Amino acid sequence: MSRIFIELYLDEDVDVLLADLLRARGFTVITTREAGQLGSDDVSQLDYAVSQQKTFFTHNRADFEALAQTCFTTGRTHYGIIIAVRRDPYELVRRLLIILNQVTADEMENQLRYV
Repeated sequence: MSRIFIELYLDEDVDVLLADLLRARGFTVITTREAGQLGSDDVSQLDYAVSQQKTFFTHNRADFEALAQTCFTTGRTHYGIIIAVRRDPYELVRRLLIILNQVTADEMENQLRYV
């Protein structure tokens, strides 16, 4: 089944304003709090995102680059990981919209991107 629109799962270190700003633009976004995953370790967070077929968005570069590499090495599928330097939420939305408006969910599968 083809998936067109990327749906995001935001790590707990991401400002929840980002979710509101993206939802206002019509995108599906869930926060760690909304998912009941606060305090879960990184592997569990990515597992949850995979179980929901969501692209994971985080500021945690080192850990999620390593997890992406582990997925690649083991052949494990994920639905994308986007890593961002901490910035103003409005700037992050501007950068994210480039990906969200130009990349399909299917194209994002197993990808690691930076904004």
